[in-house]
Amino acid sequence: MHASAAFPLARTSAAMPLAKPARALTDAASAPDAAAPGKSEAEKADLRKAAQSFEAIFLRQMIGAMRTATDGDTLLGSSATDQFRDLMDARVADDMAKKQSFGIADMVLKQFGIDKP
Repeated sequence: MHASAAFPLARTSAAMPLAKPARALTDAASAPDAAAPGKSEAEKADLRKAAQSFEAIFLRQMIGAMRTATDGDTLLGSSATDQFRDLMDARVADDMAKKQSFGIADMVLKQFGIDKP
């Protein structure tokens, strides 16, 4: 079987060179937003808040995934216990995001061309 028959995208990718699109993506990702220096302080504060919220949501998902991977059946398990753990995980994630311990928000802000406060 020919490779292009097994992988239909192999034919189209051979016809379209990837150098220019790949270069454009890396240039767009590495270049700061040209409008960032002109943003007002209120817009920058909103972006910082959104980046911190994104980091908190990401950390909540990560903590939740870790908890489901480690939790086994317990005698004390109930829906109330699960709800308490979810609330506790959310609080821990929010606190971790406020302390910027992972730096995810910093990377998001850097992508928008905004420096740390």
